[in-house]
Amino acid sequence: MKKLHRKTSFFVFICLLFGLLGGRYIWMKRGIPFVSRREQWTIGIYRSDSPFHFNKLQGWINPLFRAEDVTDVAAKFVADPFLVKEGKTWNLFFEVYNNDTKQGDLAVATSQNTWVWKYKKVIIDEPFHLSYPYVFKADDGYYLIPESFEANSIRLYKADDFPTKWSFVKTLVEGRDYVDNSIVYYKGKWWLFSSVTSNDKLYLHYADTLTGPWKEHPLSPIVSGNVHKSRPSGRLLVYNGKLYRFTMDVDPPVGTHRVMAYEITDITPDSYSEQLEQEGPVIMASGSGWNGQAMHQLDPEQIDSDSWIASVDGFGKYWIFGWKY
Repeated sequence: MKKLHRKTSFFVFICLLFGLLGGRYIWMKRGIPFVSRREQWTIGIYRSDSPFHFNKLQGWINPLFRAEDVTDVAAKFVADPFLVKEGKTWNLFFEVYNNDTKQGDLAVATSQNTWVWKYKKVIIDEPFHLSYPYVFKADDGYYLIPESFEANSIRLYKADDFPTKWSFVKTLVEGRDYVDNSIVYYKGKWWLFSSVTSNDKLYLHYADTLTGPWKEHPLSPIVSGNVHKSRPSGRLLVYNGKLYRFTMDVDPPVGTHRVMAYEITDITPDSYSEQLEQEGPVIMASGSGWNGQAMHQLDPEQIDSDSWIASVDGFGKYWIFGWKY
């Protein structure tokens, strides 16, 4: 009986330890512990000394946010994370796939330290699919451009009460099934990069002001017939005076989704050119675990001169520790 009691106590201790490390606090008034294995998209946090080298060993604490952490809808998975720090609070914006409506909603979680996250709520729910909540700051507040290909348009939202309350502003561009819309202000203009659901074209629009009017670049699509670099994969990065874009390789030679980096060497209303920043991926699937099969997005943020943090997502198998009542 003593040996059985010790084994049970040890098992309960392990369940508690994993729950605390993941930031998931459970009041255990009754019930029995359980362990289950899932396979789905989840979200993690990576750290690096460079915005282009996040493939180093990241530790076993990931994933830090999963469908099981969503409390207001029946979530199937979470993905497409964007990271924004406001004051001392980190805000994580992401897609929640709603299992009841069979479409994506946009949600937010917050943290004071980037490894313990508190889920807040769904912030935007439309009658069509939403994902890829590209959140950014302009002069008069925070804005968000999601993927809304089912509406055949690119839509702009503004925060009324950051980070949980948002209102639709206007449609910026329409007429195609645009996906993974990525925006940046660079050299006096707004630039908007978008792929389409076929993953083989990259369109470019530009404007003098955020609300437009927006014009399609004369060389658009600036990438055509290439699934290796047509689909945006996170926030556009201005680093050391240069502009970079991250792209999802949806058909890599190694067979697992990965993210590559390109330097945009020339961008004007009349011209565009880019080059591969490095031969190796910025992030890629690990081959096992929570990100074993695919990684397709990152959002890098600089902490100091030699320290970076990034929100990432991965597809693979992970363990759930909890209690049945």
